[in-house]
Amino acid sequence: MSTADSPRPPVLEKTGSHAAPRPLPDPDAPPLTRAGRFWSARRVPAVLLALVLTGASGLFLYDVVAVRAGHSAMSWRKDLAQGLADHRLDNTWVLVGAGITAALGLWLLFLALTPGRRRLLPMRRPYEGVRGGLDREAAAMVVRDRATQVSGVRSAHVSVRRRKVKVRALAHFRDLDQVRAELSQALGSTLTELGLARTPRLVVRVRRPGKD
Repeated sequence: MSTADSPRPPVLEKTGSHAAPRPLPDPDAPPLTRAGRFWSARRVPAVLLALVLTGASGLFLYDVVAVRAGHSAMSWRKDLAQGLADHRLDNTWVLVGAGITAALGLWLLFLALTPGRRRLLPMRRPYEGVRGGLDREAAAMVVRDRATQVSGVRSAHVSVRRRKVKVRALAHFRDLDQVRAELSQALGSTLTELGLARTPRLVVRVRRPGKD
């Protein structure tokens, strides 16, 4: 397996100053600090928006200064002013432009108000100033490996979400109800051992190969 295909390791983020090593916390103890989601910097949308606004502002400022200096306004600004004066507010193209602008504004507000980085699951925070995150693919790999260790399970497909983990397993022998009960017990313990801030709900489905 190549490095690019391997799951990402857990992410650690230290928010405080340097401190001496401390003993490992009790996994059953309640966390000392609430673990929130990781926020994305949104660098690409921020850079694109800054470039567009800077370019448009610079162009308008140059044209205004040129007019103040006695030169005529650029033809595009004359055409824009004439078009805005001639077209009514209920014009189709005016409504289309307003709709696109409103959609872009809502998209930017959504990016500004949501954390992003949905691939990282926040982990428990037993120490103040230290944050940990587990990549979804890494969590899915751990759950899938544990599921295939259950007797009777031929293969398993795991889908990890922020609040739910779905496991679809193929059982080639043993009773399906027994396999499902053993899977639920084993994977429930596995999810607890991952140390996530919020243990996701487990959904297990077991079927025979070749059947829906």
